[in-house]
Amino acid sequence: MKSSKAEKELTHQYVLNDSLHQLFDAVNIVSVQGYDEQRRVIYWNVGSELLYGYTQKEALGQKLEDLIIPKPMREIVIGAHSDWLKKGIEIPASEITLCHKNGNDVNVFSSHALFTNQYNKKQMYCIDVNLADVKHAQSQALFKEHMLETIFNAIPDLFFLMEVDGTIVDYHTGDQKNLYVAPHQFIGKRMTDILPQEVVSKFQAHVAKILKKEGMITFEYELTMPHGLVHFEARMSYLPEYNQIVLIIRDISEQYKSAEIIRHQAYFDTLTSLPNRFLALDRLSQMLTEAERNNEKIAVLFLDLDDFKKINDSLGHEIGDKVLIQSAHRLKQVLREGDTVGRLGGDEFIVLLRGVTENHDALVITENLLKSFREPFVIDGRELMLTLSIGVAISPENGRCASDLLRNADTAMYKAKDLGRNTYSFFSKKMNTMMLRRFEVEEQMHGALERNEFELYYQPQFDVKKQKITGVEALLRWHNSALGNVTPDEFIPIAEHTGLIIPIGRFVIKQALGFLNKWQNIHQQKFTMAVNLSPCQFRDSTLLGFIKDSLSETNVIAEHLELEITEGVLMSGQSHIHDALVEISELGIKLSMDDFGTGYSSLSYLRQYAFDVLKIDQSFIRGIPLNKADCELVNTIIAMAHSLGLTVVAEGVETKEQLTLLEELGCDLVQGYYFSKPIPAKQLLDFSVHYK
Repeated sequence: MKSSKAEKELTHQYVLNDSLHQLFDAVNIVSVQGYDEQRRVIYWNVGSELLYGYTQKEALGQKLEDLIIPKPMREIVIGAHSDWLKKGIEIPASEITLCHKNGNDVNVFSSHALFTNQYNKKQMYCIDVNLADVKHAQSQALFKEHMLETIFNAIPDLFFLMEVDGTIVDYHTGDQKNLYVAPHQFIGKRMTDILPQEVVSKFQAHVAKILKKEGMITFEYELTMPHGLVHFEARMSYLPEYNQIVLIIRDISEQYKSAEIIRHQAYFDTLTSLPNRFLALDRLSQMLTEAERNNEKIAVLFLDLDDFKKINDSLGHEIGDKVLIQSAHRLKQVLREGDTVGRLGGDEFIVLLRGVTENHDALVITENLLKSFREPFVIDGRELMLTLSIGVAISPENGRCASDLLRNADTAMYKAKDLGRNTYSFFSKKMNTMMLRRFEVEEQMHGALERNEFELYYQPQFDVKKQKITGVEALLRWHNSALGNVTPDEFIPIAEHTGLIIPIGRFVIKQALGFLNKWQNIHQQKFTMAVNLSPCQFRDSTLLGFIKDSLSETNVIAEHLELEITEGVLMSGQSHIHDALVEISELGIKLSMDDFGTGYSSLSYLRQYAFDVLKIDQSFIRGIPLNKADCELVNTIIAMAHSLGLTVVAEGVETKEQLTLLEELGCDLVQGYYFSKPIPAKQLLDFSVHYK
């Protein structure tokens, strides 16, 4: 039978006393009842059933006064219970007459105990002895003594009774491990003779407080024990009628350690153990205050690992994490005592230099940081070369607050990237203009899809021999009312950095397939649509499902879609990318390697994956009429691709001479300004009529 809601709540709320309940359950010659703060029954042992006639099921959840208290006594009992809860006035043990279920009187000797469980809920236990049998009552008195001893042994806390002058009168504990000295060394002694002075001072201060107020005082202290440093929580309560103090001591070392871990995670980077962004900026604010007071300068260095993303993509995040850990170690080795290095996130670090008197001081440390990365990183037996790009901002000329200095150092770091990386740059106003543009582009990009600011242009691909259009490559264009036309070279990297490339990429796929269906129906021809996939899009686990759904919704055959990827996607070596590429091929979608020839391992990837198309980068096509080496290289690429069964597309064809040579070399398809620049959908429909 299922328990009632009330029974479940009671069971959950008072689970702390299960061990005591088991003890009471084993004894049926004494009645033990447990009541919550509302005097509802939370425990009713067999002895209570025998004494009062109510079964446990009948009693649970019922109020004390409704069960066994005679009507004339009910108000008194309710008031006494309330006084104990709210005022600490204990209910004295006494002989009383209570009621049996059948209405008969039950004469008992009743005593009470009040506990507070881990939910900070008080619960009262009544121990009733049937006075009908004096011998029985005497035996139960002895049992009560053992029961209380069992309770103390079951509870891990330390209990002390002491005089107001600190003399320890008595103690109880179930585990003597956390006693600072043996009982014979402290019973009858003052705590000033036992505990370290700093702990004694804390106790004395709280004794003075508790003597002036009612209730309980809680405080913490720590002691060095034989088994290590232990953190304690002390609860102190004054008993004015006895002029004594009760102390309950609990070991909170585990909670303290957990709190320390939480604090550490809040202020320190979990991977490198360096100060995180929050702590680093807090230290910077403190350093700026001190620098202003001492008329000193502060230097903020913004560091970024060059091409770290390639390591993550090609070797995996585990190797990337090890690189970050070693990088943090190298940075710390260079800095002076009093300087700070922190991790802002990803592969970005911050260095704070105090007491900078001249820019030269910051320059020396900056150059030493660059030098520290000239030795290769050795990760799992593999040597990796990494470099830094560093931006430097100095207070007060480059900013007087932490946020301004960090932003300007970040701006200078991007300038160092533009200078070729593996270098540094100090902040200037010109850089600020450059970064403002980046922020504007990023800001406007949020919401650009909803405002319908993106449009697809299409660059035709031609059959070299037949001079006919076979398909197009979809290219994204962006016109913003505030920024005007923004080039893909500018906005695509920002979209990848912010993650907006995922929804933008979905827009491109959906628009391109929708237009392809329309174009094929108008001309009754099987054109192909080439769409570029960013490496970031492969992190979207729903990418392939979206593509399949889009093909179905637009009624486009999979083999008419061509997905172009660069070597950057393949270098990651991650299993989910491998699985995605295999599934793309199994769906019948064509796979194209874009920008062939610009990477280092393209040939191995052509063997590893089922590519259908190879696109020769325009940098090779540009020189073939005049440069024999370029011409021979393109010839070799075409021959190799054909031997692998691949269709070859030459990009960037702009002259008649280039087209003629490509035809002689056996190139299959071309695209470029010689035939057409990328054009909008409507213009393509008109244009393609002339090349059917």
